[in-house]
Amino acid sequence: MKNQSEAPVPKSEIKRHIFFDLDHTIWDFDKNAEEALHELYHLHQLERIGLTSAGLFIETYTRNNHQLWAQYHTGQITKDELRDARFKRTFTDLGLHPDLMPVDFEDAYVQLCPTKTNLFPHAHETLTYLQSKYTLHLISNGFKDSTRIKIAGSNLAGYFKNIIISEDVGVNKPDKAIFQHAIDLAGANKKESVMIGDSLEADIYGALGFGMDAIYFNPFNAPKPEDVPVQIGHLKELVGMF
Repeated sequence: MKNQSEAPVPKSEIKRHIFFDLDHTIWDFDKNAEEALHELYHLHQLERIGLTSAGLFIETYTRNNHQLWAQYHTGQITKDELRDARFKRTFTDLGLHPDLMPVDFEDAYVQLCPTKTNLFPHAHETLTYLQSKYTLHLISNGFKDSTRIKIAGSNLAGYFKNIIISEDVGVNKPDKAIFQHAIDLAGANKKESVMIGDSLEADIYGALGFGMDAIYFNPFNAPKPEDVPVQIGHLKELVGMF
């Protein structure tokens, strides 16, 4: 795939601080979830209750999970509502009553998935390069316990001066308050900072609305809105941009 970058990072001010999202940007959420769900599908013998295709089960779950996380980002649902709905909705969509879901399935998934360690290609290489020139920080809307397990298991903690988790702050991206908290913690200002993430709503429009530059991580080449100034398809592209 060719380089997707369409514009350089604005140079009106020298960048000193780079803020990253975690899930779907560094930590490959969908790949890790797929591995975990394949294991749980066979462990709980879901084919015996009518889920005859692990692939279809995972595909349906992934679609529902993305939709529910979009609602969670914007405060339409709570953490508990997200966790309660994603598998029940998946069972319903596949023509099965949600009560057929194993009682501990959600808890087993929440315990297993964060232990997976698949990252997007060149994550460590890119972070090592950027850390040598900039101060790196992480801002995640992920659940705090799971996020800490992901970071530790993937050997990511050493790259970031600050790790900001929305549950600890009390607000989610795209709320301006979490970006303000992040730059205050960093001792930074908006003009010397840039946000990198996959979510248009939470990461890109959140940062741009706050007054911070943003780079859209778009590994699957989704259509880019005209009001999004910069995108990349691979993390390694950041090496050439900074």
